[in-house]
Amino acid sequence: MISALGAALFAVVRLRARQGIATATQRATYDVLHTAGLAAEPLRAGLTPAGAAKAVRHLRTLVGSAGLALADRDRLLALDGRGGHHGEQLLAAAGGTIKTRRSAVLGESELRCDRVDCPVRGAVIAPLTSPDGRATVALVAIADDQPAPGLVQAALETAHWAGAQLALAELDSSRERLARAEVRALRAQISPHFIYNALTAIGSFVRTDPERARELILEFAEFTRYSFRAHGEFTTLAEELRSIDRYLTIERARFGDRLQVKLQIAPEVLPVSLPFLCLQPLVENAVRHGLSRKPGVGMVSIEARDAGAECHITVEDDGVGMDPAVLAAGIAEAAADPADDSGQHVGLSNVDERLRSVFGDQFGLVVETGLGSGTKVSMRIPKFHRHVRASA
Repeated sequence: MISALGAALFAVVRLRARQGIATATQRATYDVLHTAGLAAEPLRAGLTPAGAAKAVRHLRTLVGSAGLALADRDRLLALDGRGGHHGEQLLAAAGGTIKTRRSAVLGESELRCDRVDCPVRGAVIAPLTSPDGRATVALVAIADDQPAPGLVQAALETAHWAGAQLALAELDSSRERLARAEVRALRAQISPHFIYNALTAIGSFVRTDPERARELILEFAEFTRYSFRAHGEFTTLAEELRSIDRYLTIERARFGDRLQVKLQIAPEVLPVSLPFLCLQPLVENAVRHGLSRKPGVGMVSIEARDAGAECHITVEDDGVGMDPAVLAAGIAEAAADPADDSGQHVGLSNVDERLRSVFGDQFGLVVETGLGSGTKVSMRIPKFHRHVRASA
């Protein structure tokens, strides 16, 4: 029987053997893809001067030029390799290319200089165009000779690919702006519907039970501080549940024993990161639209389970429920007109859109309801997801 150490050594030998028989084409393919991946990361972060400085080294390797620069209309963002003393000429050529959105090839006559030892003999200027045809940045490939057709083609293809990466960066930025706008919409929805009722409930205890009124004011202050915080698009499940507990404390002051709460939270999922204010609106919907219209006692149940690579969360009430067809029509209407916050489905639609935007379409809300049967809303949250980090 092969020991564990022997098996490990055997695996290493097999791996090295496979590397030894790799063809030149396979190695070249790997090198290109690896270099492209290194260049893509700073480009996808948005083309700042720091990001451009990281990207040009790898872009130059892809093109195979003596020097490579990225420039906008006003400046050379970054340059790697030769050609720095031709900065003004290259910037002027880049500005023209950005304006016309057409590539250009410069020869020795366009790149004259007073340096006797200057090795630069030409350059290829190519715009980084977005899918809608806009261009704000140009790629400049600098050559030691008159640019050959191979260099021209490599520069054009690399510029096209880099432009696509910048377009993806802009799309990511747009999604982040949309997420912030949707959080603002949720905050606006919370304000009129909850704050008035909270203050009314607190006011009812000012004379009869001043100590409880004081405690409720503190809970309300902490709830609003969390809901209207100015930083962070993500939070932890623990923080979201803490805010929900404050919300339910105030609502129980209104409803008394009519409002019952059941929590089943697995401790291991408390640190999971999720979009800010994606759980609280579901609990508010359960109280406002499920239980407030139900005579007698009502129950809100919140469950968070560990499901391997995911966290499964449900918010359920045993309230009045509703017709599934009416619910679907209301959610569609809310999605079509986000500015209208008069309907009861704005919170559901908002949370669903944010979950899909961050994690993908497979992570939207699942709603189960029926007239007189209560409502159950379920969501799945990946435990680990790129770009998702809770703010402190």
